[in-house]
Amino acid sequence: MGKRLSKIVTRTGDDGTTGLTGGDRIPKNATRMQAIGTVDELNAFVGLFIAYLDGHEDLQKIFLRIQHDLFDLGGELSMPGYTMIKAEHWQTLEEHITRLNETLAPLENFILPGGSKLLAYCHIVRTVSRRAERYVVALSAEEDVNADTRIYLNRLSDLAFITARYLAYEHGETEVLWQPAAAPQKENS
Repeated sequence: MGKRLSKIVTRTGDDGTTGLTGGDRIPKNATRMQAIGTVDELNAFVGLFIAYLDGHEDLQKIFLRIQHDLFDLGGELSMPGYTMIKAEHWQTLEEHITRLNETLAPLENFILPGGSKLLAYCHIVRTVSRRAERYVVALSAEEDVNADTRIYLNRLSDLAFITARYLAYEHGETEVLWQPAAAPQKENS
């Protein structure tokens, strides 16, 4: 096991930099730190979602495992050159997606995030996962990043979407469907 944090206030970040696991210091607004911070935020939202999953022990276990994966993923991002997320991580998410989706009717319209607190929190997991993925993609334009990490975040957002649909179905809730405005008219010049 690595170092334990015994001192939280170190003042080393007061200059706008932060330390990576290997000891290198980078700006707190660097793309790598945006990715790490967003994965941390995502993990917090997964925890919030789990807190509202009363009566869904199977989903609680799935998303608790996801929290552990996200912690590993953040660790991987903080250690350039190391790999912790592998194909089997995102393949497991695909298996959950397939299983949950089997019970659902085909999607015939866009769904708005919401319907209940539980569904809204699940959609927050989805959207923050997408943002984390965008930062990982941006980081991969600057330096080598494990492709399985990017794929994992993509599958996690898919799983959150399907989970929200599944929970709506299980709870007998009506999904909030997008109501398009009238078609835009082209102005005559």
